[in-house]
Amino acid sequence: MSISRRSVLKGFALGVPSLYLNPAGVAAKARSAALPTIEKGPFEGTRASLQAYEIPEWFRDAKFGIWAHWGPQSAVEYGDWYARNMYIQGYKQNEYHLKTYGHPSKVGFKDTIPAWKAEKFDPEYLLGLYKKAGAKYFMSMGVHHDNFDLWNSKYNRWNSVKMGPGKDIVGMFRDAARKHGLKFGISDHLWISYKWFSSSKGSDKDGPMAGIRYDGANPKNFEYYGRCDEVLAPDLDWNEDGIPESWKKHWYDRIKDLVDNYQPDLLYCDGHVPFEEYGLNILAHLYNQNAAKHGGKTQAVYTSKRLRDSAQGTGICVLDVERGVVDKIWPLPWQTDTCIGDWHYNRERVGHYKSVKTVVDMLVDIVSRNGNLMLNFPLPASGMLDPDELNVLDGITKWMAVNSEGIYATRPWKIYGTGPEEDKSNKEKKAQFNENNRKDLTYEDIRFTTKGKTLYAFFMGWPENNNPLLIKALGTASDQKTGNIENVELLGYGKVDFKRDQEGLKVNLPAQQTGEHAFTLKISGQDLV
Repeated sequence: MSISRRSVLKGFALGVPSLYLNPAGVAAKARSAALPTIEKGPFEGTRASLQAYEIPEWFRDAKFGIWAHWGPQSAVEYGDWYARNMYIQGYKQNEYHLKTYGHPSKVGFKDTIPAWKAEKFDPEYLLGLYKKAGAKYFMSMGVHHDNFDLWNSKYNRWNSVKMGPGKDIVGMFRDAARKHGLKFGISDHLWISYKWFSSSKGSDKDGPMAGIRYDGANPKNFEYYGRCDEVLAPDLDWNEDGIPESWKKHWYDRIKDLVDNYQPDLLYCDGHVPFEEYGLNILAHLYNQNAAKHGGKTQAVYTSKRLRDSAQGTGICVLDVERGVVDKIWPLPWQTDTCIGDWHYNRERVGHYKSVKTVVDMLVDIVSRNGNLMLNFPLPASGMLDPDELNVLDGITKWMAVNSEGIYATRPWKIYGTGPEEDKSNKEKKAQFNENNRKDLTYEDIRFTTKGKTLYAFFMGWPENNNPLLIKALGTASDQKTGNIENVELLGYGKVDFKRDQEGLKVNLPAQQTGEHAFTLKISGQDLV
């Protein structure tokens, strides 16, 4: 089911004060009223002003961040979007909820929140592991589509301090990140909650409980689930159609409260910059507040998944590509966000996470295209990584210990890489959600980065039968017109012999592999970069 502007949702307010339960009556006043005061500084809440934004060097240099996509939907440990999908008859999570808890007319999502106890949550320990694995920034979830705030929210009593674990999750993660010297980010998924949670108002279409409304339709639960006259399930238009002014203002108040209290280095939006003037004022407030701490120049980052917001060269923030990779070197830094499994913890995915090989392939490929990788490790309800997640993290840690010199503080080369997979990826027009089309890279796939006058060449597997490695892009007849190569080192080993001719750079590798995944050549000489 899809909606249009003519099918406007009425009277919906997820945890909004009673003033907003009738948005039609306040919309005109809300539009005419001035937005709350934002921090004074170099930016105003307009696109024209925000186009002067420059992505800070720390983000360009960081390359790798880790995210804890963790909240009350982790309590059930049955995957992402549980709070919505449990209300859609026939969905796997709906069937699981029926079998485990009962019918959602009697036992709703709100009733699963107490199971999120976070009894093993130790943010300092986790951040220590993430730092050791090479993360330069860390992101906590702030609020997901489930409308549950992970801080002591001024505008929403449904929060992690008053319910569930009884902890200020955002604050504890922030303090741990600061202690370990990591930049700190927060994710915002709230804007679409207006539509997303409407599934809780529905009912079964058939069966013995057909027509009996779910617990979200009960007026006493409107404070959390909200109130609407139309159920938007299972189809969900990922747009702002039908969202009233009252909800936009409420979103603004909650996110501004989050920014004011935790002053993140990075604020992630799960979508585009929401609600135009409201969203633009949040950006200006974030940037100005941060600039006040850094001599008048903002060091904060905001991400959006819409090119209009982050258009290279004229954008107002950083482009985020969910579960995907762009098809070329982008002139400005961008970010991929992805997960080793489901976004929220799913016990059925244990043992079926992304391999270390897959993560390393993605990291190198993304960095070669001027991007950063932000990788989610979903936490179980307890707040402690499971053994398989720890194994993946350990593999990343070992790889970074040898190869990170070619990752951090690097910049793209003339081309991002060569090889059979490069030819295929160039044909991939869609950036968002294209990672399922990827295959493991091999020794034929080469990726490049640079640092100063040094060129790094990653070969993404070990040549068969210990044959010499051939890098065609570095041949004397190559279109790249590379200068003289004087020295080649294999990180983790040392100098290696090489020969260069029209066909390419031919490198003699050691008899034994120096690792398990991608390998890095450090190449120096004249006019290579």
